[in-house]
Amino acid sequence: MTRFGLKLSASLVALALVAGGPAAAAEEVEVLHWWTSGGEAAALNVLKEDLESKGVGWQDMPVAGGGGEQAMTVLRARVTAGNAPTAVQMLGFDIQDWAQEGALADLNELAASENWDTVVPAALQRFAKHDGKWISAPVNVHSTNWVWANKKIFDELGIAQPNTWDELVAALTKIQDAGYVAVAHGGQAWQDATIFDAVVMSVGGPDFYKAAFIDLDPDALGGAQMTEAFQRMETLRGFVDENFSGRDWNLASAMVIEGKAGLQFMGDWAKGEFLKAGLTPDQDFLCFRFPGTDGTVTFNSDQFAMFSVGTERRDAQVKLASSIMAPSFQSAFNVVKGSVPARTDVSDADFDACGKKGMKQLAAANDAGKLFGSMAHGHAAPASVKNAIYDVVTAHFNGEFDAATAAEELVNAVDAAQ
Repeated sequence: MTRFGLKLSASLVALALVAGGPAAAAEEVEVLHWWTSGGEAAALNVLKEDLESKGVGWQDMPVAGGGGEQAMTVLRARVTAGNAPTAVQMLGFDIQDWAQEGALADLNELAASENWDTVVPAALQRFAKHDGKWISAPVNVHSTNWVWANKKIFDELGIAQPNTWDELVAALTKIQDAGYVAVAHGGQAWQDATIFDAVVMSVGGPDFYKAAFIDLDPDALGGAQMTEAFQRMETLRGFVDENFSGRDWNLASAMVIEGKAGLQFMGDWAKGEFLKAGLTPDQDFLCFRFPGTDGTVTFNSDQFAMFSVGTERRDAQVKLASSIMAPSFQSAFNVVKGSVPARTDVSDADFDACGKKGMKQLAAANDAGKLFGSMAHGHAAPASVKNAIYDVVTAHFNGEFDAATAAEELVNAVDAAQ
C-alpha cells in the first residue's frame, strides 16, 4: 500500500460538496477509511479542507490498520445492517467483490462527462470498473517496490545506491556491522508480503511475477525461482532487529527517519512520513527501486468505492467522486501523500524529487507493459489467494519452515484458496 480510516469519511463528505459550492452546504458524505498515520492524516486534510471550504459536510469514519482489514470488517457490518457509508477506501479485488454483490453505485454518467476513460490507466480501470460500469474513483497510484534509506548513514559508511541483490546484501552488512539496524521492518503479514513482492520480482522479473501471482501457475509458485525468493527472504530476516514483531509500518519508517535504521522496504506512502518529519528527498533520505526491479512497477491504487445510497445522498456522492478526480486535487493530495496521481494528465511541477521519479517510472512501466498489480496489496489475485500467500510468507519469515518447504506450501495454499 498503503490505509483508509474513519477520518476519510469526513474528508470525502467535504470533497463531495466541492463540486457543488456553497449551495450544496446541506449535503454530506460519510467516508470509511484507514488513513490514520501522521503522513496519511496530513494528506487527508488536503481533501477535508478542500471540501469544507466549499461547504460540503464531512462525516469522518477512520478505522486504524495499515492493510485495511479492520476497515473491511466494519464495512461488512454496516452493509449487513443496511447502513452503507457514502464512500469507502478500498483496494483492488475488494472493489470487484463488492461490485459482484451489486452493492456499488453507477458512476458512468459522471465518468463519461469527465472523460475518465481517456485519463485513467487501463491497469487501474481493471478495478474501478465492473461489467463496463465505473463504480469507484481512483485517488492515487502507490507503487510498492521502493526502498527508503537514511542518506546520512549511507554517506557515513560510503554506501552507494545498490542496484543488484549482491550489492544490497553488502550494503546491509555494512550498516549492521556499524551498529545500526539494517532493515526497519514491522512483523505484520502485509508488510512481510510487501517485501516478498519485490523479492519475487527481483528473482525472476515480470514474466515470473505474472506467472506466479497473477496466473497462479503451480510450476512458478513451487519452482526453483520461488525457492530462491524464499532464500532471499531468509537473508533479509537476518538484517531485521529482534523487536520487529507487530510493529506498525510508520514506526519502522520512524526508525529510518531518526537514524536508527539504514533503510526500509515499503510502498511510497512511507514518503509521507519522511516529509511530515521535515526531511527532503536526496538531501536527507533516498528513494530508489528495490534492486533488480528497475523498469518494473508493482502498484496498488487507493480508490473510493461508491456504495448505492438513497436519492437524498446521491448528489453529494457524485460531487465527491468528481472532486476526487479533479486534476487540481489529484496533484495537491498526492504531493502530500507520497503517491502519484491516478490520472495521466496531471503535471509533476509541484512534486518533489521522489514524486517526479515515481511519475516518470510509472509512465514508462505502463508504456512498456511492466506495470503490475501488487500481490501484497490485493491487485494481483483475489483476497482468498492473497491471504493464503500471506500465511505462507509470514510462517516462513518467522522460521516455521525452510525455503524449499515454503515453496511447496505456497502451491498447496494457493490451490486450496481458489
